[in-house]
Amino acid sequence: ETSIGETDDNFVCATLDWWPTEKCNYNQCPWGKAGLLNLDLKKKGLINAIKAFNPLRIKVGGSLQDQVVYGVGGVKNCPNFMKNEDSLFGFSQGCLPMERWDELNKIFNQTGVKVTFGLNALLGRNRSQIEKGLWVGDWKSQNARDFMKYTISKGYKVDSYEFVKELHPDPKTQPKVLGPSGYYDEKWFNSFLEVSGHDVVDGVTHHIYNLGPGDDPNMITKIQDPSYLNQVAQTYKGVLNIVNKFKPQSGAWVSESGGALHGGAKDLSPTFADGFWYLDQLGMASTYNHKVFCRQTLIGGNYALLNTTTSIPNPDYYGALLWHRLMGSTVLAVTQESNPNLRIYAHCAKKKPGISIIFINLSKDSSFNVTLSNYEHQSRNSRSTDVAKPEFRGSKDREEYHLAALAGNIQGQIVLLNDVPMVPTETFDIPTMEPKLVNASTPISIAAHSIVYVTIRDFQAPACA
Repeated sequence: ETSIGETDDNFVCATLDWWPTEKCNYNQCPWGKAGLLNLDLKKKGLINAIKAFNPLRIKVGGSLQDQVVYGVGGVKNCPNFMKNEDSLFGFSQGCLPMERWDELNKIFNQTGVKVTFGLNALLGRNRSQIEKGLWVGDWKSQNARDFMKYTISKGYKVDSYEFVKELHPDPKTQPKVLGPSGYYDEKWFNSFLEVSGHDVVDGVTHHIYNLGPGDDPNMITKIQDPSYLNQVAQTYKGVLNIVNKFKPQSGAWVSESGGALHGGAKDLSPTFADGFWYLDQLGMASTYNHKVFCRQTLIGGNYALLNTTTSIPNPDYYGALLWHRLMGSTVLAVTQESNPNLRIYAHCAKKKPGISIIFINLSKDSSFNVTLSNYEHQSRNSRSTDVAKPEFRGSKDREEYHLAALAGNIQGQIVLLNDVPMVPTETFDIPTMEPKLVNASTPISIAAHSIVYVTIRDFQAPACA
């Protein structure tokens, strides 16, 4: 009847990060050449993976963004990041040459990317002598202004900047301003929005790494534990309350979320099992009216959607692409009491009338059969046992996409879609993802350890009209 949330059309988002090759955690260095300054932008696999979203929202940024100067205006010397234990995050200041910004925009244009750019907010500030983690002094904004002017002069389209209100020639194309970006802290977020005042911040951004450190041996258990996955709802609720209080037009965003901290979990982030966490997060964030969810990363680190060296998609890429193609922006309420291991989220279908539902089965040994009944056919006074078989007003067939791990190995890197392994073609094209058509009056079967998307075309949900 009514929706409980509304996402942006480009809800699914992925990040590109600044980390250099030398960035290491847990005795491994998973970044390779996937940082913004050294990524090979001509990789066919990378280009095709972005194009398949048509369009994909990409957030340019990450921990080092506050140490990036832009090689424009008064900046003549443009050095790379160097390892430096005394600096923030262990690296010196680095620089984005405008030639590199040109190259990045060339691929963004070619693949139709919607760009969100994280700005350096620390230039000119220094570490507080009194309070650890606090930076004090005035921000020198000139370098960011010069960078934005250059961007405008080249006609590059930036949809939003994390952290700055800029003088922009055309209010219609003026980028949105997002902030504060970081882990949610009620007091801090409140005071940030109070101090910035009305109409300055268009969207409230926060980060989520709710699986903890990437070397946690219990992560595989956490990722399949519904009560563990539910804990992060408190964060979503808190951010939503603040957004309702200050009412920024672009609402709440998760601007960075990789699940596991410090580059992700080597044996888990790039595997099928990560989808239990990731797709559940997409569902949960949208029920708390979040507009955008940015996955750390598109490429780079262990938590990338694409393999860092080959740019071949990891399983979560396919789950994200299906979400982007099937789940519309209107979020519907759905409750499921029979078993906590079955997670369900529903939206109006994308582009065509109907509804799309995602089922996530966390259980390794229980499969579920789900019967859908159309509320219009249940008269008020009948007990549920009397209800005749539902007749759908929707199409007689529904579209189903069953995602499962090859040979049931959820820590493997091959995902099956309706029993077909998803692997790019020899020319690095993303495989076509066709649904299985199933008679709409039969139950939906959800195998153990599987994720199922279902679209019911022409289903008459008033909220979707």
